[in-house]
Order: sequence, then C-alpha cells, then structure tokens
Amino acid sequence: MNDDSLAPEILAFGEAMALFVAETPGALEEVECFRRGIAGADTNVAIGLSRLGFRVGWLSRVGSDGFGTYLRRKLEAEGLDCRYLSDDPAHATGLVFKERAEGGADPRVEYFRRGSAASRLSPEDAARVDFSAARHLHATGIPPALSAGCLELTWHMLEQTRAHGGSISFDPNLRPSLWPSEAEMRETLNALATKADWVLPGLAEGRLLTGLDTPRDIAAFYLERGAKAVFLKLGPEGAYYRGVLDGHEAEASVPGIAVDRVVDTVGAGDGFATGVVSALLDGLSPQAAARRGNLIGAQAVQVQGDMEGLPSRERLHTLERDLPDLA
Repeated sequence: MNDDSLAPEILAFGEAMALFVAETPGALEEVECFRRGIAGADTNVAIGLSRLGFRVGWLSRVGSDGFGTYLRRKLEAEGLDCRYLSDDPAHATGLVFKERAEGGADPRVEYFRRGSAASRLSPEDAARVDFSAARHLHATGIPPALSAGCLELTWHMLEQTRAHGGSISFDPNLRPSLWPSEAEMRETLNALATKADWVLPGLAEGRLLTGLDTPRDIAAFYLERGAKAVFLKLGPEGAYYRGVLDGHEAEASVPGIAVDRVVDTVGAGDGFATGVVSALLDGLSPQAAARRGNLIGAQAVQVQGDMEGLPSRERLHTLERDLPDLA
C-alpha cells in the first residue's frame, strides 16, 4: 500500500520489459533455455536509486497479462513506488531476449515491443503525478522513440518537473532503430536535453548527436543550450565532467575503475547514471559524482543481467571506502 504522505521524491518513466537471458552461449535460434528477469534502461536507473535508499516512483503501463503481473511484483520488490503504473488490457507487455555473450562482447538483443502497453503512454498517464513532491526526474531518450504519445509524455514530464522546481537528468540512450531517421533522433533528443540540468551521453552518442568530436566540445554544446553539467561516459577510460554546479565552473577527467572480468556490458551506462545522479542528490562534488558513476558502472559489467550488479547503499559505502582519495 502506497502512503500518500510519502509521495515519490524521484520520478522515472518508460518501458519495463520481461527479459529472457540465454542460459548458454550461442545464437538465440540455438538456445533452448532462458532465465527470466526485467529489462529497461529507465527501470535500471530507478532500481539503482531505490537500492540506494531513495523513494522512486515508476510511471508506465504493462499489459494485463502474466508478464505485466511479474514486472509489477519485481519492481515493487525492488522498492519502487508503482502507484503510477497502469494495467492496459488492450495491449501486451513488451519482451526482450538476450544472448549470453562471451569475452566481454556486447550481447545481441532482440525486442518484441511494437504496439506494447508502454508504447501507448501519453500525458494522460501522468494526470495523478504529484510533481510538487518530486525532487528529481530521470529521463532517457528511449520513451520519446516509442510513439508520438510517449514523446508528448516526455515533454510533459520534463516541463512539469521544471515548473515545480525539481532537477532533471537526461541520458540520451540512443536507439537508432526506433527512430524514423537519424536526423529526427538528433533534433528531438537535443531539444529534450536542453530541458535537463544534467546530461549524461556516451562519447559515441555525443559525437552522433552534436557532430563534434572531443568530450570538451560535446559538453560545451549542451552547456550553451542550457544544461548545468555534462557527464560523458568514456567506457573503460572513465568519464569526463564539465559544467557549473553551486556557482563554480569546472571540468575534470575521472579515470575508470578496473575490473578483473567483464561478464555483461548491458546496463553499464545505467549504472553510471545511477552513480552520478545519486551522488549529486547526496550533495557530492561533480568529480565525486563521476567517480561514483564509474564505480557502479564497473559493478554492473561484472555480473549477468541488466541491473543485478547495482549495489545497495551499504555495499556502495564499502566500495567507496576502498577507493583512494580524490585529488
């Protein structure tokens, strides 16, 4: 039972899907057995922040089917407030199947989400959202690619959060195959990014969206358009930060966290977003935020699954205690 006196302090929205991960390596057509889980970049970050003790509200739709029931139960078990999660009897829950890759390679993924319940989202689904209670909104570039209604909802969520004084983080999370054209993807996502306080692209994403090459120039592109800070994911190399927080302009490169073995790369960027957003909401410096992003991203790639490696607050304290002091 949700307690209205404890409305979510963080909002997230998008599509959660039932995930089926191959139990054995090889092409999907050769796999006999799969392990069930949940997938979705937006839910990964929502779960990551919930595990760190934040009250996170999840807005979406699922089908009135067994997979929708499974997702609701899993998300609630992770501590997400699902008061804004609706059942859609007319459309099915989205599914995704993922190969088990070896040697740190990116696994091949196949989606079955066309016409899904979540793709039918619109601003009407946010009618009951208490934006006045929301301290922060995390958004990605995936929902606006799903449908015109989802794009309208994205604009609505950003505008209402801004109007009520909340902060906004935006991860472009490019999915080119979902867009009619690369030009439309760039134009739309860059426009949405101008509404955010903190923009979190990967280096390749930033190059594609801006046409610029260096982390410094990519960051400048978004800062000139209204962002307060830009955190660029550089993969194993770490991260780059540039922006203005608390009245101080700064930039820094933060080295990555070495891992012994990469098991599954999916979810690394969501781990980075979880680290950066949680650190900034904790009041830490941008440099500390980038390092926490690197740290949680490194945890994510060492296990199978999209969000299984995201740490609890206790585990995070242990991991951070073992890090050297920031310069």
